[in-house]
Amino acid sequence: MEIPKQHLNKHLLEIPDSTYREAMVRNNIGWMICVADRLLGDRALAEDVVQEAFISAFRGLDKFQNRSTLRTWLHRITVNTALMKLRQLKRLAEQPIDEFLPEFDKNECRIEAAWQAIPSTEDIIANEQQRVQIHTAINQLPDAYRIVLLLRDIEGYDTGEVAHLLDISESNVKVRLHRARAALKKLIEPLLRGEVST
Repeated sequence: MEIPKQHLNKHLLEIPDSTYREAMVRNNIGWMICVADRLLGDRALAEDVVQEAFISAFRGLDKFQNRSTLRTWLHRITVNTALMKLRQLKRLAEQPIDEFLPEFDKNECRIEAAWQAIPSTEDIIANEQQRVQIHTAINQLPDAYRIVLLLRDIEGYDTGEVAHLLDISESNVKVRLHRARAALKKLIEPLLRGEVST
């Protein structure tokens, strides 16, 4: 992805070796913005976070010791920068999720409508409109749960890493992840049942 020089933050240009910097930005900015946007749910904020992530990366290049790939290192910086932004905005505080969770009857059986047909995972993935609706459903979750779901199930961090990134216990990560998955399942069931037109 080519990035016009006028879109590069002036702070990025103050760091030496501009050819290497520009190549690093050009080769990584697209996926970094996607990661930040998934976590923040705001494209403009994601672009700002990626600028900050690049500044951090350029300042810390001497500390990069090739123990991981450059992409893995930049991914972690991007996630950390996005999480710092969420903390600044106070969006990671515990929030109620009960309205999104499934309901149970007096026998602890889940209350749900009967399923007519279950599409395959491949069919869902192939349907762009359904993908958009699933992303919309994920973004409806309270941030404290949405972020855990994204970090574990989309970004691929393990439970311990998520606990460290969010500064919460592993058991808290597991509880939030379980509740986020249950809430997401309830939100997308009408789509999976074919009750929502695509």
